[in-house]
Amino acid sequence: MLEQKFDRLTEILSGYGSLVVAYSGGLDSGFLLWAAFQTLGQGKVLAVTGDSPSYASGEKEEAISFARQIGLEDKFIRVIKTEEIEREGYRANDFDRCFHCKTELFEKLGEIAQEAKFAYMADGFNASDKSDFRPGHKAGQEHGVVSPLAEAGLEKEDIIALAEKNNLSLADKPASACLSSRIPFGVRITPENLNQVDRAEHGLKQLGLRGFRVRHHGEIARLELNPDDIGRIVANGMKEKVVACVKQAGFKFVALDLEGYRMGSFNPEKYEV
Repeated sequence: MLEQKFDRLTEILSGYGSLVVAYSGGLDSGFLLWAAFQTLGQGKVLAVTGDSPSYASGEKEEAISFARQIGLEDKFIRVIKTEEIEREGYRANDFDRCFHCKTELFEKLGEIAQEAKFAYMADGFNASDKSDFRPGHKAGQEHGVVSPLAEAGLEKEDIIALAEKNNLSLADKPASACLSSRIPFGVRITPENLNQVDRAEHGLKQLGLRGFRVRHHGEIARLELNPDDIGRIVANGMKEKVVACVKQAGFKFVALDLEGYRMGSFNPEKYEV
């Protein structure tokens, strides 16, 4: 079944001719980029990464590094400045925040695709995402963005398995969403609160933590950690370092969420945009 899905993905990609990939550097878009490059070849795939205060420190460099690893020439790897923070719909941080963010990205990608004469734009939306809260996908549909992973029926576990099978370096990379996902809906997005989260999470990564989130609650940082790390930071005497790291980012209080990390903990249970 897995090989059939991959064959279907290759068939879909072959039909595009040329492709601009909205490439964040995460597993899904990274796997798509690799598959597209394997299928279409050099000069037919353009990786475009959006850079803004919403993008976590270090992600841009990791994205560029992986694109180079798989063989893309630098002229087919682009980092562009996106200005979603200037859009009121994004700053207001309502349930459709991601729609405004992706609209900013896809408008710029559309201009690039047209200028470079690439036939299609694609994102890393996959079959598992269909059951998640993804208002950004609507923006993609409105801008003609294709989602070959979803069309091929590839779910998250399929993508992980195929990445491991093909020895892709990002196979075990933890999920990484826009920093604004750490801000509760209804609280305005600002460069300052994004920077607070970014500094805190960057510091925790330096301490060796993986698969976590720092949720912003004003003066309080609520840490959602990998279950294994909840006990580890206490048993190994890391608690003081964790607290100091987060407070240095500008938070007054540091709270540990005993439920641990779960994707989209701020997402509404039922909401359509």
